[in-house]
Amino acid sequence: MRIIGGRLKGKTIVLPRDYKARPTTDFAKEGLFNVLNNEYDFDGLSVLDLFGGTGAISYEFASRGASEVYCVEMSPANSSFIRSEAGKLGLSACIRVVRHNVFDFLGICTKSFDLIFADPPYALDGLETLPDKVLAAGILKPDGYFILEHPGTFSFAGHGAFVREKKYGNVHFSFFAVENEI
Repeated sequence: MRIIGGRLKGKTIVLPRDYKARPTTDFAKEGLFNVLNNEYDFDGLSVLDLFGGTGAISYEFASRGASEVYCVEMSPANSSFIRSEAGKLGLSACIRVVRHNVFDFLGICTKSFDLIFADPPYALDGLETLPDKVLAAGILKPDGYFILEHPGTFSFAGHGAFVREKKYGNVHFSFFAVENEI
């Protein structure tokens, strides 16, 4: 796994052989960040990375200049790995690893974020309810996106807050925005 952009572009992160998480592919990360580069200046952004897994998305945002990245990961081993790698990469001041259940975290979080990204396990029960839960938490800033990585077996095009979907191989990203009040 490698960081594909920003000041740490090209840095390699070696996962332990028995690591229990699926990193977002470099091809999909490159596509996602090309879309985001056209809409955001990363400097100073506040980002929430749900289901942190390997930390790959958190490292990408931090490498590009996000001022704070909260990475929520429930697994003790994974959260420890992410914290350790953030230290090795010099990102400890920017990346805050929160070892917590994502659904419980959404209920107690009082911060708001410019961008929220979620890469849940593809077999997660209730994956289809995640956009509603994240948006109902009231933690996405008005001009921000919630981006959900998911398999092609899901379509969120009918969701009221759905903006667009981008596909990169087998990886799908659905973008959601806070619904405008009339």
